[in-house]
Amino acid sequence: MSELSWDDVVEMPDELDDETAEALFEDATEVQDMTGEVCPYPQVEAKKAIAGLSPGDVLVQETDHVPSTENVPKAVGDDATAKVWKSGDGRYRIFMRKE
Repeated sequence: MSELSWDDVVEMPDELDDETAEALFEDATEVQDMTGEVCPYPQVEAKKAIAGLSPGDVLVQETDHVPSTENVPKAVGDDATAKVWKSGDGRYRIFMRKE
């Protein structure tokens, strides 16, 4: 497999293939398991984690809460670029790269 880059993550959740998502997940700077958690907790935790990262670092949140896929990227706003991947079994990963 070729070397992965941030540009391999796409805007639409179902367009990122599983292999690419897994490789990017393994290279993440920090991972938060937010499975079972609902808003606003994931947004709060994402903002705190992003504040502690260096520019270019990647935070990944795993979630099963669909509203988080929209609310977390909005919460990190200008502090990070956020993109979402959807698995085939109702799990999501929100990839956030600190600006």
